[in-house]
Amino acid sequence: MKDELITRHEKLGGTKLEKFYSWLNSIYQSYYNAIVPEKRYLLYLDGIKITILISLLAIALGVVIGVIVAVVKVSANNSKMKWLSKICNLYTTVVRGTPLVIQLLIIYNLVFNSRSTNAIIVGAVCFGFNSGAYVAEIIRAGIESIDRGQMEAGRSLGLNHVKTMRLIILPQAIKNILPALGNEFIVLIKETSVASYISVVDLTAAAHLVASRTYDILPPLIIIALCYLIMTMGLTKILSIFERRLARGDRH
Repeated sequence: MKDELITRHEKLGGTKLEKFYSWLNSIYQSYYNAIVPEKRYLLYLDGIKITILISLLAIALGVVIGVIVAVVKVSANNSKMKWLSKICNLYTTVVRGTPLVIQLLIIYNLVFNSRSTNAIIVGAVCFGFNSGAYVAEIIRAGIESIDRGQMEAGRSLGLNHVKTMRLIILPQAIKNILPALGNEFIVLIKETSVASYISVVDLTAAAHLVASRTYDILPPLIIIALCYLIMTMGLTKILSIFERRLARGDRH
């Protein structure tokens, strides 16, 4: 009787172990199918390249728009600039108050409706247009954090308003707002995941392509989630190193 109980216990233990190994093997097989066959890893790599390209173009455009809008808004005391300031306020209000996906679809269908339109350029323009509104508010806050005496000092040296802003105010403001700008870039990288709405084969679209071949959506999604995590963590590390060097330079 005792031997039978031991044998039954061993069989149950063996069955559980076999189920566990079978479960591990199914997970391994699902991720293997999502990466190796037909060189599917190349789809992810191409998606990463597209995501980074769109992000870089968008942040460059966003910074340009943001600087212009911020300078106009803080210079609104000049009567000649008030109408420009109203336009800038309308721009930031509309962009920040509407979903990014809607802006992407409107720009794609209303502005770039030609068949020969490059979807990557459309995505970069849309994300840059969206990011510019947030960057503008960040830069405006940075400019307003600088003591007003800096502007007066620049004007006393014979510099006009524009040169004082460009040579004295903005360099100091950029140091103050660098962490916020870095966070905006990180957010922008993640927001590009909606670029697939306009047929851009970015990282998210690559996951859907793989899933359409493997009929298993979860492994590709987890893979691209890890890719986004690695990119954002790497960018965060680079920004922290840059900030430390700036702080070291200020101390010296």
